[in-house]
This record gives sequence, structure tokens and C-alpha cells, in this order.
Amino acid sequence: MKNIISTIATALILISSFSSFAAERANPLKNMNSKGIIAVYLDAAALGNTEFNQHLFAKDFEYYNSANEGKHSKKAYTKFLKQNKGLQYNCKTTYQILDESGNSCVAKATMEFVDFTRVDHITLCQTKDGWQVSKVVTTYP
Repeated sequence: MKNIISTIATALILISSFSSFAAERANPLKNMNSKGIIAVYLDAAALGNTEFNQHLFAKDFEYYNSANEGKHSKKAYTKFLKQNKGLQYNCKTTYQILDESGNSCVAKATMEFVDFTRVDHITLCQTKDGWQVSKVVTTYP
């Protein structure tokens, strides 16, 4: 009898733990609109919030910095954001959707610092996983 009870208890624990792992893999950004995705991107880039990075960026994501002509992949850029987790830039941040048509969207995010301005041109694509950032081009006008 003790074996049956312990077997059932073990099975229930395993089932609940598998359910919790499945819940962690769910994409919390999947049903978010393009404006929400831009806000999540700005949370990551300007406020150091890296909680949703694995869902935010497309598999073929590319970051391009026009100041030094550096190109970075999703892996490199998310590593950079992770290293700066919690770092909050002292800037005023605004964004606007420049164009949204079908499954693509182009937005402009501006970060106004005391001595300079950073502008990110952000391209989003809508996939089966929802809106995702596929490319960011950073300029310093």
C-alpha cells in the first residue's frame, strides 16, 4: 500500500513539474501588438529589462550600429543586453510607428541623452510566434 501511495505521489509531482516547464516555454509576447513589442524592446535597450529577450527577437535578428559599422547577431546582441541587465540609461525615450502593413512594421525609437541622441530604426515581422524584432539599425544624428 505504501508503494502505491508513493508511486501516485511521485507521478503527481512529475506531472505538475512538467506542466510548470511547459508554462515557462509559452511566449508571453505572442498576442501583443506591434506597439507593445516596441515598448518591450525599449525596456530591454534603455531600461535593462531582459526578461522577454528570448521571445522578443526573431531567429534571424540583426543589429547594425552605423557609428562603427558593427553588425551583431541575435546571440551577440542578447548577450550584450544580458551583460547590461538592470542598467538604466538616463535618457528620454520616445517611439513612433512609421509604417505597418500586413506582417511587417517599421518603427523609430529615439533616446535623447544630455549630450547626444540615439535613434533606433526597428523592423518587426509578424510570425506564428507573434510580432518579433527582426532588425535594428542604430544611428546618432
